[in-house]
Amino acid sequence: MRLLALCLWSLLAWPVLAVERVVSLAPSLTEVMLELEAGDLLVGLLDGGERPEALQHLPSVGTHGQLELESLLTLQPDLVLLWPDSISHAHRQQLQRLGIPLLIAEPRKLAELAEQFVDIGTRIGRAEQGQRLQQQFNEGLQRLSQRYQRERPLRVFYQVWDTPLYTLGGQQIISDALRVCGAENIFAELTLPAPQVGVETVLQRNPEVILASEQRQLDAWRIWPGVAAVAREQLWRVPDAGLERPSFQMLGALEQLCEQLAEAHP
Repeated sequence: MRLLALCLWSLLAWPVLAVERVVSLAPSLTEVMLELEAGDLLVGLLDGGERPEALQHLPSVGTHGQLELESLLTLQPDLVLLWPDSISHAHRQQLQRLGIPLLIAEPRKLAELAEQFVDIGTRIGRAEQGQRLQQQFNEGLQRLSQRYQRERPLRVFYQVWDTPLYTLGGQQIISDALRVCGAENIFAELTLPAPQVGVETVLQRNPEVILASEQRQLDAWRIWPGVAAVAREQLWRVPDAGLERPSFQMLGALEQLCEQLAEAHP
């Protein structure tokens, strides 16, 4: 009954003026808000990892995959920033039924991320900042692409997990990031965001570089000395975890990745 009362009250009291109260349901979107100089508009966050120091005081509306709907409704947001996988499909449908304004962000290419700065900036009254970020981001991408392109792209296996073995599909933004650095995801043809693959398939595709977030995952490949990445000692940890959070800071993480891959021997 309490949840129903909150829902009805929220619909009646929902602001209709300019956006003033934003809830972010993804760490990457929280970063974008700060990059747009709009941290003052945030009234709540979905927790997932370490919070920025400036936002330690904000109330939580749950954790990844576990949205606390009552907490969100109590905050009376006039905009919710949503990464599709950060909450369940059922909760997303509830938010839509309640008429809560949503901005859904899932950039699959770096150019789409640059456009997202403008979309969010315009929606929250920070259009100028959004346009500036877009321009700076695109200029940075162009500079990196010109500097690190190769005549033949490096074959890279990007490992997400080991038990079972998961990688990234070609429609993930990191696959696009690899291309900027003169490399190619060896599973770029797969459309699932994080497909499960077999060790035998990886061996057949013979990557020249293997990237992973943990050293133990990389060391496990050493039993296969015939793999190019193993033979050439090109088993590398992802240099900056920011590569997996699509926001403006990703440009710096991408530059570190490009510098690392530039050392690879094809």
